[in-house]
Order: sequence, then structure tokens, then C-alpha cells
Amino acid sequence: MTVRPGQQKNMESLAREFGLSADEYKLALGILGREPNVTELGIFSVMWSEHCSYKSSKKWLRTLPTTAPWVVCGPGENAGVIDIGDGMVAIFKMESHNHPSFIEPYQGAATGVGGILRDVFTMGARPIANLNSLRFGDPKHPKTRTLVAGVVGGIGGYGNCVGVPTVGGECTFHARYNGNILVNAMTVGLAAKDRVFYARAAGIGNPVVYVGSKTGRDGIHGATMASAVFGAEVEAKRPTVQVGDPFTEKLLIEACLELMATDAIVSIQDMGAAGLTSSSFEMAGKGGLGIEINLDKVPQREQGMSAYEIMLSESQERMLMVLKQGREAEAQRIFDKWELDFAVIGTLTDTGRLVLRQGGQVAADMPVAPLSEQMPEYARPWVPLPARPTVAAASVPAPKDYAIALKTLIGCPDLASKRWIYEQYDHMVMGDTLQRPGGDAAVVRIHGSDRALAMTTDCTPRYCDADPRTGGAQAVAEVWRNITCVGARPLAITDCMNFGNPERPEIMGQFVGCIEGMSEACKALDFPVVSGNVSLYNDTGTTGVQPTPSIGGVGILDNLRTFQSVGLKKAGNVLVLVGATRGHLGASLYLREIQSREDGAPPPVDLAAERRNGDFVRHRITAGKVQACHDCSDGGLYVAVAEMAMATGLGAALTLPAGDVPLHAFLFGEDQARYVLEMAEADAATLLSQAKAEGVPAARIGAISGAELTVNGAWPISVSELRATNEAWLPAYMSGKA
Repeated sequence: MTVRPGQQKNMESLAREFGLSADEYKLALGILGREPNVTELGIFSVMWSEHCSYKSSKKWLRTLPTTAPWVVCGPGENAGVIDIGDGMVAIFKMESHNHPSFIEPYQGAATGVGGILRDVFTMGARPIANLNSLRFGDPKHPKTRTLVAGVVGGIGGYGNCVGVPTVGGECTFHARYNGNILVNAMTVGLAAKDRVFYARAAGIGNPVVYVGSKTGRDGIHGATMASAVFGAEVEAKRPTVQVGDPFTEKLLIEACLELMATDAIVSIQDMGAAGLTSSSFEMAGKGGLGIEINLDKVPQREQGMSAYEIMLSESQERMLMVLKQGREAEAQRIFDKWELDFAVIGTLTDTGRLVLRQGGQVAADMPVAPLSEQMPEYARPWVPLPARPTVAAASVPAPKDYAIALKTLIGCPDLASKRWIYEQYDHMVMGDTLQRPGGDAAVVRIHGSDRALAMTTDCTPRYCDADPRTGGAQAVAEVWRNITCVGARPLAITDCMNFGNPERPEIMGQFVGCIEGMSEACKALDFPVVSGNVSLYNDTGTTGVQPTPSIGGVGILDNLRTFQSVGLKKAGNVLVLVGATRGHLGASLYLREIQSREDGAPPPVDLAAERRNGDFVRHRITAGKVQACHDCSDGGLYVAVAEMAMATGLGAALTLPAGDVPLHAFLFGEDQARYVLEMAEADAATLLSQAKAEGVPAARIGAISGAELTVNGAWPISVSELRATNEAWLPAYMSGKA
């Protein structure tokens, strides 16, 4: 809600409306030593919201591995920083904009992109790539089509205008997202290792400067809204959604990077969730200082804004920085050139307090450190989910026609081509995108060099729903595999933890399980977490989303000439399957799409096998012995081969080894740690010999020939027919024909 000057209301009752519990309000009273005014209460409520405080999750987030020799800065800053060699660092993060995107899909998604871009360039990096991870409800739900159109339009509209390529992502559908879609955005940037900027304020007397757009009334209490369960009043929350301007963001990027080329900046922080409140508190708190702000000097685009409105506004394209004394004029010249607002609005003090003045009066006077140090932290009760029984492959009927089964799978919403989406994104701007959307990982050249970054996002929510610990580990492992498939060395991840109401023990159990699985995988794969975001209360009533720990990963390709793509290359080459196949059908797409079942335990994740098989494959790619590579994931081996075939139109004749695994389970089982490689005959023979010597399961499974797929000489289906089916669903759906 918006509180205007002169409104009188019982503060404890107002605290409830602002999202503070009775105990949290008492804690706030103890910190202040008196009753807060409306502005102070608003500040407490946003800073202690789930979205800003992580009060239900930080106990568990601390258990994630966050260090490695190449990690320069882990969680706690605006984004994570990793050393990629040659004096350069990659800076990246993923964040959610779920609730705003459901309420107002275009602006919600657009401002999600804008916010994550600011998290990266506020640390001195030029953004070089955007990615996303999208989850929508049942395609038959009446709101789904509108939400897809709005979200995709918002992502494209903002990213395209700001001039940063959108190079990868994923999009799936499930009824559990009917009332709460997920829109997770990721940005990757590059900076010089010795020019990274942080949000730690320093220097008593240094000026506090506001730059960017003017402050309006949009987005007030956005952080609080993002920390609440949706109910019937969801449409009333529309005013809490911010409005973005990508053209201003582009100017802000260039102005900030130009000023960063000088030594004028002491610290810098974007105004994201909770706006001026969070940015001022975080900068002062990290530096152990106080801060005084004259709100009359804050650039405003609306008349009569109260202190409460100014501090809680989440208007976009704004930054707060601390400059060295005497450098204000130099900085202002830069921002004037870029036609952006610039105002000295405050000063750093030694008081340890946030003091706000408006109209000559003190509008708020609050201690900085206690508000952060005594921030609520909960050890929420949690219960582990009951283990699902394993589905025996022999108990699942085989399809009458394997070609029809394959066609059904690659045409289903989750596996259907997302070309309709990514063709609305400019993925070639800046001229360094080497691998476009549609592969295992995007590959973006480090400008002016022969090196590149590989990046991807992934998660399999149905696995997390079936077994959170296994699902969390699998999400990390699949991102690691995707980066490996292009020949890159995986370095680090960012995460976006999307879950329901943490006050429900079973939901908290999902969160704990996923964290435990992620932690195990990160340790086993030397793949630390360097940044991330938690989005809880993704519920409508008592229905929560599937547990969705979205993972974004970044790796380095030391020689961009060795990177590999998915598409089959040459008739006569052979296909080799690396990794063991046991035909695991539990929680698989085959079970869901062909047998109309969503039961069973997910495939187990053997992290030692993941590491061994992935390292083995990567070494062969970098040695130039692999001509195409794709991991086996959703839909299993046959879908992986079909995707490789559809990428270029070449066909393949599969000849699968005889064994104890039923044919349908071998083809459609979703066993992990597997890769399909295209190789020349002689190279394949050498690889199989090396694999045997190193204890890596590997087998020849077929050869590239013709323009159709066959299995053991039967069930022929043309690749062009498969491609037509794969490409058809989403355009038909969005036009209302499916």
C-alpha cells in the first residue's frame, strides 16, 4: 500500500500490512527504542522482507561451497566474480522476477532483465550476454498464452534495446506454475581483474551521489509483494510492479563505465529491490559507517512524494555511489553528457545511523548495523519428502511404434523448439556470439581474443519434485555437462532458488534437500556457487510451484576454435555413447508424455561418474577428435540423437547393443552422465580403446547416413518430419491454433 503524509494508523496493525510479524515488530521496537514512524516502519518491512533478508534461507545457503582458486568474489556482493585468466574476470548472477511477471508480464520481465544487468555493471563489468529460465503453467490454462507473450516480449524489448545479446535459456510448462510463473534472468559481464567495484562505503565526509532516472511512485513495496503468497487480490498488486526504460539503462551503463575508468568512485550500488533504502543501508552497513540523506535533493518525477515513497520506490535505472571528495564536478560532467540525472544527496558519517531529512525535518533516524545484524533469521521446521519407489523398466509398456513415440516426445511443449521465443531476442548484437540459442551452452567470444566463455541455464523441476536432493544435484551436474559439451571447462555457478511457502515444513524440506544435493554436486565437480537469489512464497493459496533451483553456469574455452556444437556433421561418421545406460524411466518425459504418469524416483546421480565421463569427453573435444557432442537429458538417448539430427538435417542408423535393458528404456530412459559423440571411424576406435583403459563406459551406437532415423533397421522416420513437428507446436500455440 502507499501511505501518504497525514495518514494515521496504528503502527502495529500497519506492520502486519507491511508483512512484519508480531515478533519482528517487537524486535524493531527494541532496535529503535521507540515506536517507528511510517517511513521507518516501511524501511524495516522491506529490509526484513524475505526477498531482501533471506531470513528463511540463509541458514542453508551458508552450507554451499563458494570458494575455489579462481573465485575472486563469492556471494554477498551484487554479483559473483571469477578469474578467467589474462587479467580478466567474468562477473555474473541470476535473479528472479516471478511475482511481478505474473502480475504484469511485459514490465515484470523487462525490469527483471534491467535489474540483473545493473547487478553486473555496478561492479565494473560490461555486460556481454543475457540468459533466462522460464516456467509457465499448463498450456491449456487461460492465462498461459498471454503470460508467455508478455514475458517474452518484455525480455526481448528490454535486452534488444539495451544492446546486450540474449544467448540462451530454457522454457518449460507444467500445471503447478498456473498461478505462479517463474522468470529468472541471468547476465554475464567482463571486466579487468584490477577494476572491480564493490558496495562497501568508505571515507567519512565523502559525498553520496544519486545517478540515473528520476524517482517515481512505481514499485513501492515491490520487495514485500515478492515475499507474499498470491491470493484472489493479485490484480490489486499491479502498482507494485516497476516500469523500465531500456534506453536509459543503456546510457547508464555507458556513463557508469566511463566514470569507472577514473579513480573517482569509492563504492557503488544499484537501486534494486527496496530501492534507495537497500542501497543506502547496504553501502553504509558494509563500510561500518552512517549516512545522512537530504531527500529534497533526490530527483523526483512526481509532485509531493513523501519520505516513505521516496525511500521505498523501486523506480528503475538508478544507482547510488560514494565519490571521493572533490570529484563531484568531474562525475557530473559525465552524467550530464549522457543526459542522466546527477545529484549529491548525502554524506557519509561516523554515527552509524541512517538519517533522512525532508523539508528541514528529520524524516527517519535509524541505526544501520543493528537493523542488519539483528535481522530475523529462522530455522524453519522441515520434513524430508517420502522417497518414491523406483519404476522398473520392465513394468512400463513399450511403444507400438518407436518412431511415433519419438515424434510425440519432440513435439511436446517441454521439448518443442523454442525458436519462436529466441528469434524475438537479438542474440548477435556486439558481434561475439559464436553459438546461438538452441545448443547445450551458448559460446561468446572474449572480444579481441581467441578465447570464449560458455554459459547456460538449466534445472529439471520434475526430478526435484520427486526427490529434492537428487534433483538439486542433477541440476548442477546437467549445467556442468552442458558446458562440457561445447568443450569448455566449467568454472562456477549462480543459482535462483524458486520454491513455495517456507512456513510449510514440506516446502522447506524441498529447499533443504535441493541445497544438500547442489552442495554435493558443486564439491564433487569443483563448481562453486558465487552468486544467487532466493524466491520463496511462489504459491497461490496452498498450491506451490514445483521446486525449481535454476542453475546458471559459466565456463572458459581457452581456444574457441575447438568448441563443438550439437548438429551432426558428416555422413559416414559414427556415433559413440559415453556413459552407462540402465534404462531409468522414473520421473521421465517418456513416462509423462507417452504413459500419462508422473510417478517414480528420478534417475540417480553418480557424481564420480559425472566427473570422470565429463572430463574424458572434454579432453577429446579439445584434442579435436569430436565433431559433434550432445548430452542425454530430457527424453533420453533417442531424443538427444534426434536433436543432433534436426540441427543439420542428417539422419542416423542406430544399432543398439544387446543387453538386459529393454529397448524402450535404452532409448527413452533418462540415465545421467551420458554424452553422444559424433566421430570419424578411426577416432571412434581410438576413443573406445581409451575409454576401456580409463574405466569409462562407452559404446558405438550407430552411424550417420541418409536423412532419416532408424533403430536396429526398423521404425524409419524422416528428420524433416521430426523437425517440422518439433518446430510446429509453439508457433501454433501462440497463434491460438494448438
